[in-house]
Amino acid sequence: MYLHLGSDVSVNVNEIVGIFDIEKVTVQSYMNEYLSYCQKNGKIYYVSLDMPKSIIVCSDVVYISNVSCMTLRKRFGELCKITEAR
Repeated sequence: MYLHLGSDVSVNVNEIVGIFDIEKVTVQSYMNEYLSYCQKNGKIYYVSLDMPKSIIVCSDVVYISNVSCMTLRKRFGELCKITEAR
């Protein structure tokens, strides 16, 4: 199953490590260090040029999305319901 992150970007849900609210986690120094490391190593992908709202950490890349983390979590929950129904 794939989760739509916005624009034309979808990721396999098995690759997602976490979905975070950008305003809440960027105040933490360890997250800023991690994002800086990812940026230097070309592992950050901006889903949209709009105001970023969420950070999606995957096994090999970090996505910055304009879709809120709550919306992404709801989409993920809907995918889980579909999988359980099968």
